[in-house]
Amino acid sequence: MSLTARQLNRATLDRQLLLRREPLSVEDAVRRIVAVQAQEPASPYIALWNRVAGFDAADLDAAFAGRAVVKASLVRLTLHAVNARDYPAFYNAMLSSLRGSRLLDRRYTTSGLTVADADALLPHLLKFVARPRSKPEIESLLADRLGKRDNPRAWWAMRTFAPLHHAPTGQPWSFGTKASFIAAPSRPAPKSPDASAQRLVLRYLEGFGPASVADFAQFTLLRRPVTVQALEALGDKVVELEGPNGARLFDVSGASLPAEDTPAPPRLLPMWDSILLAYSDRSRVIPPDYRRLVIHQNGDVLPTLLVDGYVAGVWRPAEGGIEATAFHKLTREAWTALAKEARALVSFLADRDPTVYRRYAHWWAKLPNAEVRLLPG
Repeated sequence: MSLTARQLNRATLDRQLLLRREPLSVEDAVRRIVAVQAQEPASPYIALWNRVAGFDAADLDAAFAGRAVVKASLVRLTLHAVNARDYPAFYNAMLSSLRGSRLLDRRYTTSGLTVADADALLPHLLKFVARPRSKPEIESLLADRLGKRDNPRAWWAMRTFAPLHHAPTGQPWSFGTKASFIAAPSRPAPKSPDASAQRLVLRYLEGFGPASVADFAQFTLLRRPVTVQALEALGDKVVELEGPNGARLFDVSGASLPAEDTPAPPRLLPMWDSILLAYSDRSRVIPPDYRRLVIHQNGDVLPTLLVDGYVAGVWRPAEGGIEATAFHKLTREAWTALAKEARALVSFLADRDPTVYRRYAHWWAKLPNAEVRLLPG
């Protein structure tokens, strides 16, 4: 029997805690959803607000401060928040890709610096960031070490592939525009990059399965042969399933698959929510006609309305509440449920940043004609 597209949608919502808010700790919730996109500081908070029953932003503040949840450059070479227990394997699985994205980039290779230069600097950098250090402090250290060869590309490369965590810098969302960095804690080295890749594949399937090799490659930007080798090595820990149009999918053995008619409540997802970016086939969550409206060529991914499990529009804070733009006609029941979510979101944002994401407002001028409603806060 082939799984339907709607079954895959419901599986994603279930594993990503979007069928119902779950009573989980912040650490457990982050682990359940695998990796929370953290390019914009507010996004992990809004992502967890959508998923965790009674979510208190102070709990995520504490998790970041205590480093139970860490923010680092990982999958897709971008900033993600992950459970600290997952970080070593995730970093080890991604290390070759992280290094290659910088040390093999023309911007580095033509800078006058070599791979050996970066590797020689690494131990000095990690010793220096045993406590939190700012970007100017780190650049000063590297300039001293490089002498006349001082080059801004040294830090440009190392901030991506070195084992560094972002250190909290304060409110409203733990991290501000001026980043601070601290070395990742020393831990026993994972058995091998292959073992780490297997761990990452398994964790991905736990949070996003069933999924294809292409989906995992999209989520991580790792090469497909790495994925295939990891799946083969995992043996009976994974099972093969058939998706729509005969697609070859993989999943964790014994994982549940909700029925396709399982109700899915409306949600107001943050910018760059993981479910929008975790698949090669974006239609699992985003109707094809809406993809370019919410995912832009420069990489910005707008905050979205989720209705019946699919993207139905976008949202942004406005005077008096949340401005919701629907790309198609919604039912009265859907608008009522969205209004309830909007009231709760306005309350959640009030003490932190009531006009969150305001610097992305220019995208709204480029939206097509649609139904726009102000949902009162």
